[in-house]
Amino acid sequence: MMLRETLYLAIALSLCCGLQSCTERSKAGVKQQKLIITGASTIAPLVSELGKRFEKQHPGTRIDVHTGGSARGLADASQGLSDIGMVSEALTEEDQKKMQVFLIGRDGISIIVHADNPLDKIVSKQVVAIYTGKIKNWKDLGSKDAPITLVHKAEGRSTQTLFLHYFGIDNKAVKADVVVGDDQQGIKTVAGNPNAIGYVSIGSTEQSIQQGVKVKLLTLDGVKATSAAVADNSFPWKRSLNLVTKGQPTELTKQFIDFTQAQENYDIFRKENFVPAKS
Repeated sequence: MMLRETLYLAIALSLCCGLQSCTERSKAGVKQQKLIITGASTIAPLVSELGKRFEKQHPGTRIDVHTGGSARGLADASQGLSDIGMVSEALTEEDQKKMQVFLIGRDGISIIVHADNPLDKIVSKQVVAIYTGKIKNWKDLGSKDAPITLVHKAEGRSTQTLFLHYFGIDNKAVKADVVVGDDQQGIKTVAGNPNAIGYVSIGSTEQSIQQGVKVKLLTLDGVKATSAAVADNSFPWKRSLNLVTKGQPTELTKQFIDFTQAQENYDIFRKENFVPAKS
């Protein structure tokens, strides 16, 4: 009888403990919770840093952040595959009816080239001419004699959608040399090719430049592409940074979203070169 009781006890303890011992869980007295957040690569580094601070202030909570583009963020949240979706563009009226939208910040998008490219500024009509194949050599812009390597964003990326809309370009007219996914891939591609041109987040680019990456932002239509210009609304090509949920968020989800909007965490936005929504 004693042997049977001992065996039952061992099985019960094994089932209870799993990867973490029952004793540890009981002593800690901490409820284990996790949020899954997916979507826009532009927002991901910012949300990851906010998540790290949230985890420190809320022991037992884990914030998992995954990229894949705004389209993925919206789809995952609407299908219940994630708790929160990251969307780096304004949502359509139809999407706003289906989702709860929380604005957390703002960002600009601009044209980047290699740091060694002598070109410092560009105007919209030149961007259109480059991306529709009418200008194919840097010498036509008063720069060096070299073919332009065209870097374009992939379908489903909000940056691509915003680019095409802002400049009035039909995607079918773009004959890209390189197609990239997230902003970091775009920045690395341009940094690795002195003849390349691309378009990415201003905030992401500023941070990369601070880290020594060899790219630069071009002044667009006479306005310098900086986070400061986004903050004071002088830069024309900007977008909203949103978190979305399907229906009303759960208690933990709402707690984290409120955390991302709190002024005491604006230092993280500035560190990541983004503009807080209420600044």
